Amino acid sequence: MPIGPSAQDGSRSDSRGPQSIGFRTPYIDVTGPPPVGIKADRNASHQGLMAKTTANPTTATPKAKSRAAGKTAKAKAATKAAAPDMVTDDVAIEAKPTKAPPANGKQLVIVESPAKAKTINKYLGDGYVVRASMGHVRDLPRSGMGIDLETFVPEYVMIEERGKDKVVSELRKLAKNSPTVWLATDLDREGEAIAWHLKEALHIPDSRAQRVIFNAITKSEIQKAFQSPRKLDMDRVNAQQARRILDRIVGYEISPLLWRKVAKGLSAGRVQSVAVRLVVDREAEIEAFIPEEYWKIAGIFTAETDSSKTRSLSDAWYDYITKTGNGERTKIEKEKWLAEHDAFVAELVELAGKKFEAGNKADARKAAELLGYKIEKEETTEDAEAKGPAKHNTRFVGRLGMPPDFAVRSIEKKRTTSRPPPPFITSTLQQSAASRLSLGAQRTMRLAQTLYEQGHITYMRTDSTALSGEALNMVRGYIEKSFGKKYLPEKPNFFASSNKSAQEAHEAIRPTDAGLTPADARAKLPPDEAKLYQLIWNRFVACQMPPAEFDQTTVMIAAKAGAEKTDVVFKATGRKLVFDGFMKVAGVSSDDQLLPDLAEGRKVTPIDVSPTQHFTQPPARFTEASLVKELERLGIGRPSTYASIIQTIQDRQYVVQQDRRFYATLLGKIVTEKLIQAFPEILDVGFTAGMELKLDQVEEQHLDWIKLLKDFYGPFHEVVAGSLEKIEHAGGTVSPYMCPKCGKPMLYRISKNGFFLACSDRECATTQPVDPQGRPTLREVSEFKCPVCGREMIKRKGRFGEFLGCSGYSVKNEKGEPSCTTIINLDKEGNPLPPKPPPIKTTVACEKCGSPMLLRGSKRGPFLGCSTFPKCRSTKMMKKLTGDDLKQVEALLPLLEVEAGKAAEMAAKITGSMPANAGTKPANVATDIDCDECGKPMIIRQGRRGPFLGCSGYPKCKNTGEVPAKLLEEMGIGADGKPIGSEDAGKAKKPETEVEDPSDEPVDVEA
Repeated sequence: MPIGPSAQDGSRSDSRGPQSIGFRTPYIDVTGPPPVGIKADRNASHQGLMAKTTANPTTATPKAKSRAAGKTAKAKAATKAAAPDMVTDDVAIEAKPTKAPPANGKQLVIVESPAKAKTINKYLGDGYVVRASMGHVRDLPRSGMGIDLETFVPEYVMIEERGKDKVVSELRKLAKNSPTVWLATDLDREGEAIAWHLKEALHIPDSRAQRVIFNAITKSEIQKAFQSPRKLDMDRVNAQQARRILDRIVGYEISPLLWRKVAKGLSAGRVQSVAVRLVVDREAEIEAFIPEEYWKIAGIFTAETDSSKTRSLSDAWYDYITKTGNGERTKIEKEKWLAEHDAFVAELVELAGKKFEAGNKADARKAAELLGYKIEKEETTEDAEAKGPAKHNTRFVGRLGMPPDFAVRSIEKKRTTSRPPPPFITSTLQQSAASRLSLGAQRTMRLAQTLYEQGHITYMRTDSTALSGEALNMVRGYIEKSFGKKYLPEKPNFFASSNKSAQEAHEAIRPTDAGLTPADARAKLPPDEAKLYQLIWNRFVACQMPPAEFDQTTVMIAAKAGAEKTDVVFKATGRKLVFDGFMKVAGVSSDDQLLPDLAEGRKVTPIDVSPTQHFTQPPARFTEASLVKELERLGIGRPSTYASIIQTIQDRQYVVQQDRRFYATLLGKIVTEKLIQAFPEILDVGFTAGMELKLDQVEEQHLDWIKLLKDFYGPFHEVVAGSLEKIEHAGGTVSPYMCPKCGKPMLYRISKNGFFLACSDRECATTQPVDPQGRPTLREVSEFKCPVCGREMIKRKGRFGEFLGCSGYSVKNEKGEPSCTTIINLDKEGNPLPPKPPPIKTTVACEKCGSPMLLRGSKRGPFLGCSTFPKCRSTKMMKKLTGDDLKQVEALLPLLEVEAGKAAEMAAKITGSMPANAGTKPANVATDIDCDECGKPMIIRQGRRGPFLGCSGYPKCKNTGEVPAKLLEEMGIGADGKPIGSEDAGKAKKPETEVEDPSDEPVDVEA
């Protein structure tokens, strides 16, 4: 836990909230004012940062913003007027002629990830060196628009991530000495853009740059790709640039409106805001929906006509459904019982020559009694949360008395077929993984990325259902060998793409080797990877098998009922599988009942009649699967963006997931309402889908991307400029709740963390947290005592997660200030994080921005970090210091130790206040296993359910996995993380799906 908010560790405190323990200043200044006039040498930095845009995007004119973009951008625009495609920055200038690289230099191959590099390296000879760029190397700047709004020339800067400068430096060195640089990034639009940025940032001339693409990381695909390289596809690059710039413009110009009218820290986006609107609109439909009542009457029939046997069967059925002991029987249990007793279900469809429709219990009672059902009692229960007729649930309790005589009036049989579904594309894979494996879209894509990089499946971001000739030959050969000729169609099955805007030309998602069966995958892959692989393998193999065949039977059963001999007709349907076809792999549906052998005119006997009340249902809330399907149907976003869209709207707290369904929060509703008021076109689904098509046309039809942006920005900026007067501020809405202290009305207030309740009397100042639906919730009192004043610590939730705040904060002193402002950060498991000593200010200048650096402590020893963090993330280790800088820092080390001692004393007080804090948590253990996402070492960590593998690059990389049993055994650790042989060892626990925070940086909180 930080002692005092600081720039480097990112912790902060709200101006009205509690401060960190023991300190009121952001750092300890023992050096006096920072030296005047320190400026970073731009040419000495590897980043080559350009002038930043400083104009307010909501108020500045385009001309003012153009000036703010800097002279460099204008100069480039002038020189590039004839070829706007080749936009460059100070780093990415056209490479000057250089000396030819050494003849013995190895050829450089650049990919995005270490895992991909490791697989590709196996298939290339000694003349190649394969390196990973770790994703993008350049992007628009984090602060400022980064776009000249007159010319739409983007300003690209090097991405500021820990270790990125080292990666780029190594790539530059290798590229300089390489006779050929092979850009082997992914084959989609994003991959093409990464390749272009690499070429520009590494100063690779056209003569030495080769672009290679492959749909699968196999030996044959890699060799084929390197035999037919091409140049960069600038249409594809420009399509990505246009999308990125458009998203930046919309976000940067709309978000400040939310800061002024709703709350600071909120954001809007061209696609994310429309996705939120879908959830909000669905929520509104559900809230406005009034259920309508209707009744169904089902009959249980048997072909048996002996009265004693039918009465015995009726009694047995009655006992089966009423004497359960564990609640009501399930549908599957009932169907199984009926099948075992040659009985079946039919539904009343006609009454007195008309379609049977009962809209209330009176109509249902009359029809049931006509069929011989004797109602003994009527039970009614109330549902306070339901609306309309659904508030009253009615159930008839009775037995079948003397029913009319029924006979089979007609039987219709027909052969039906069920075709196999197409192979997976990105959206259908996400949908299927969500519904069948309970995997979120982002988790699905991470697993698919791993399978792709290991060479097990083809590229996982695709709109195409096409399969290559090689893939068809492979799977058809496997089907014939494994299942026989009857499971092999005469010709391959082909599928039309359901997405008319499909942008990619590569294949559907499929295994690279059908011979690697799901059983084989389970033996060599982690569980989640194996499950996803099985899903992909099953769909791929099944899609090239013949249709399943069924005999479908429809039986109409009729009788004359009552004294007036009223015509009543029941309908029964059944389906019998004749040939399983593709279902041999995909699985057979068990939703259809099997009917006994019947013939027209044959008498059948009802053994029960069941009238049941029903209500019409509102539209279903979106799940991840259905939201992805809706985004795809409407043309919003693209396959590669669905996962990030869904994650972003949850991270922004605009929607929440409960029981795997999305609910719009109050924050999401109010933000959507304000955006629709101000920008109805931007929030329009049709407009967003139309813009997606235009962006596709940049790639497919050479549409001028600069003109596209200009045509959009002019009208858009005019709307933004006049939007402030259109909408009112969101704060101060009256709630239906009263203040628990003074009894006055509570108001809904809003902050960047969402809604909360505040007393309308400012002198009272009582606040309460609310749930996503706006209902007040109780604050949770923790088991800790405040280490400063001894009061109870209250669990609170801030922007950066949960933390503990002293209950004395709400107690005012004689000055009207909070009595105690202590806060304690918590880790992912709710345990207190020990405080950290405050940073100490030095006069050492940051090499990147010129600001003073701060001396900090960490597990790895003291280091220097820029005081402007997170704006500048520059750090410097002690071993790199020389001269006066080294002497100054060495003189400050004793002070750092003193502050560390104070922090340790505070930590002891914190942990000592917890009764259950006996014992220590097992330490994390390093392994020689590399992360398959970022390449860093994996570490054995301890979670609630036992040890698990977590990436040492957390939180940048959140990859997790199971600890190999052999490794645990070698280390003498049980499955529960305790030493083998200890009293509680050996109780296996499920590995964590979310890693705890292992980083050396504090968890930021906000009161």
